Amino acid sequence: MVEEKSKFQKDNVSQSVAKETNEESHACFGFHHHRPSIMHKEVEVETEFGNVHCTVMGVHKGNRPVIMTFHDIGLNHHSCFSPLFSHEDMQEILWHFVVCHVHAPGQHEGASSLPSLFQTVIGLGSGAGAYILTKFALNHPDKVEGLVLININVRAETLMNSVAHKLTGWIHALPDYVINHMFGKDEIQNNPDLIAMYRNHITHSVNQSNLAQFIKSYQNRRDLEIERPIPRGSSSARTLSCPALLVVGDGSPAVEAVVDCNAKLNPTKTTLLKMADCGGLPQVSQPGKLTEALKYFIQGMGHMPWASMTRLGHSRATSASGITCDSDLSHSQPAESQHSHAHIYASRESASDKTAEQNVTASSSRTELAC
Repeated sequence: MVEEKSKFQKDNVSQSVAKETNEESHACFGFHHHRPSIMHKEVEVETEFGNVHCTVMGVHKGNRPVIMTFHDIGLNHHSCFSPLFSHEDMQEILWHFVVCHVHAPGQHEGASSLPSLFQTVIGLGSGAGAYILTKFALNHPDKVEGLVLININVRAETLMNSVAHKLTGWIHALPDYVINHMFGKDEIQNNPDLIAMYRNHITHSVNQSNLAQFIKSYQNRRDLEIERPIPRGSSSARTLSCPALLVVGDGSPAVEAVVDCNAKLNPTKTTLLKMADCGGLPQVSQPGKLTEALKYFIQGMGHMPWASMTRLGHSRATSASGITCDSDLSHSQPAESQHSHAHIYASRESASDKTAEQNVTASSSRTELAC
């Protein structure tokens, strides 16, 4: 009788453990039998400076940060980020995070009120939006867990650029200014359909008076005065304290500004993703690759460890934290670390007929990159 009771207890324990293990493995790999529906709503937030329109989507999960986006001049969240967040690979992120798309005042049409459940954000900004989120992170480091910055420029507008913009402003309409701000000369010449689509959006979907004020505000931006911290030196340098992923297409007019920003940030927390064969809007022309990079970035902060890596992760498994990508992904590193990888970059450039591959560690220090 005692033996039967003992056997019965063991069977119950075994079944219980098996059930828990099965549930954990399903959760780990993202298999859910009954997923909640993805929220999508338009909200309007009242501030002391006026109302701010937001589009909120995704699934709220506990105390996870919100992914907050901010668009570039001449765009709204739909025209700036819709191809990225509509991409099939991005849906996995939407199952595990709330995404809040913030519209610059006057660049939208509005609705109701945003709940105050959110404590921190992961910022995703493009152009002017990237500048605004960076400034917010510098002023409120406790509110920002990470930043993904597309076409970031942390410097004030130079006197020469200011004069040039005033001169061209007398000749060109606002849509021309925005097109030249977002796209490089080659893309403008070689991709007329894309340019025509955005020119039409900027001309007919955006209030031109509000756009002019947004552009003027961005042109009058201040230098964020970011400095790279010196190892074992003073900790008073003004820099981002959160992890940052800087993104730019190799055909973007913002390449120089993004590389300059990368040189100013903490090398142990900053990754530069320069996407090959890509123009001014990586989130539009290569949403799949950017989604994969975003997943790894989020994993590096300790979220979504079960995320599937359909394009990057399946092709190489030499490291538990490695990725491969057709883009040029480099980590901002100290000089000695860059020197140790110099032969890798040289060999990759000489092999133009082969796919460039990258291997990024997802450790908390985020200090090592191999290609």
